[in-house]
Amino acid sequence: MKAHEGDVLRFTGRLVGTPEHHATVLKVLGRNGEPPYRVRYEDGHETEIFPGPGCVIETRPAHEAAFGQPHRDRR
Repeated sequence: MKAHEGDVLRFTGRLVGTPEHHATVLKVLGRNGEPPYRVRYEDGHETEIFPGPGCVIETRPAHEAAFGQPHRDRR
């Protein structure tokens, strides 16, 4: 698993009816994009994590497209 700052980690629910949640990668602490990552969850909570098998990495533009947010030019 490799992530970059600004990517979004999507965690699927482990039990039926459990909603998925998202966290934005603030800092990559491992080598070459590997875990651990410093992340911020939707509720503002920040922590360091080693994502497990129920986690998918979405690049920033892909996440914005999937959730209907317009892509902003960062120039």
